[in-house]
Amino acid sequence: MTQTLQSTPAADGFRMPGEFEPHDGTWMVWPERPDNWRLGAKPAQEAYAAVAAAIAVSEPVTMAVSRRQFEHARNVLGPGVRVVEMTTDDAWVRDTGPTFVIDGTGARRGVDWHFNAWGGLEGGLYPEWHDDDLVARKILEIEGADRYRAPIVLEGGSIHVDGEGTCLTTEECLLNHNRNPSLAREQIETQLRDHLGVAKVLWLGLGTYEDETDGHVDNIACFVRPGVVALHWTDDESDPQHAISADALRRLEGMTDARGRALEVHRLPMPGPLYMTDEEARGVDAAEGSAARAAGARLAGSYANFLIANTRLVVPQFDLPTDAEALSILGGLFPERDVVGVPGREILLGGGNVHCITQQLPRA
Repeated sequence: MTQTLQSTPAADGFRMPGEFEPHDGTWMVWPERPDNWRLGAKPAQEAYAAVAAAIAVSEPVTMAVSRRQFEHARNVLGPGVRVVEMTTDDAWVRDTGPTFVIDGTGARRGVDWHFNAWGGLEGGLYPEWHDDDLVARKILEIEGADRYRAPIVLEGGSIHVDGEGTCLTTEECLLNHNRNPSLAREQIETQLRDHLGVAKVLWLGLGTYEDETDGHVDNIACFVRPGVVALHWTDDESDPQHAISADALRRLEGMTDARGRALEVHRLPMPGPLYMTDEEARGVDAAEGSAARAAGARLAGSYANFLIANTRLVVPQFDLPTDAEALSILGGLFPERDVVGVPGREILLGGGNVHCITQQLPRA
């Protein structure tokens, strides 16, 4: 039986491991919401199934699925994917699932952050999020992991850690008034130290241009390993992304991590720019309070939104010339893993990509 703990992970000797550390598996949530996913979510479901299959070669995958979609998902997903029934509002387990933490004895617990659909009633992406706010607790029950209920609103895509005491995040997201308006930067840093077991927080400014999550760090920069960061980049100075990425590069090059190392930064090409087509927009059901899907809208595509699995790196692809360039760069950064591309556009149309729809279960 799991229990809700009144202490904090750091006080109990727990830390969030780097994504590149060993996993016992990966969690996902099946998409079906018609006011976010076009054509009844069928194209998105194909993409999710492809992502799950790519990860399952490397480690077990668990897919949480609604009662309505259980039989269909079970038929579509391969034998390497466990399917469990769960009620959710949408399919972004990086942000709704728990942040798992481990200690030196082999124990594993989870942090359950408050979730408000990326902004609540001030810019949030859908008007009801109660079921998504329960996802982390449900996953922890299934995994038999004790729970820390953190006192702040935070999504898993807004943080990246190196497993050695450093957290990377953005001011655009964590300092946004629609998350924790009563908390100053220093107070948020204290919560990150307490719940991630980190000693130092590195702040970037903005996230990827037009990212509807208010600038999640996992779409612009991530740790490849301690001391090494991959950065979303464009050389096109006329594109709004250039100034954002240039500012991130300046900050990263002027930073040291928790162990005093200067950061080595590698640039990943920006796909596109990418825009939603009229056909894609027309395939989404309109619903009051949900994020609009409009033809011509800029899509926040990024190759940095990948998942590091045990033996594989699973990377979104967009049928562009930059796909091969990104895979080549990442192959050099992850020589110990197979770098595998998966279809990314349908996931991007819903607002994120591979990293956003997965949550790693670190090895206990």
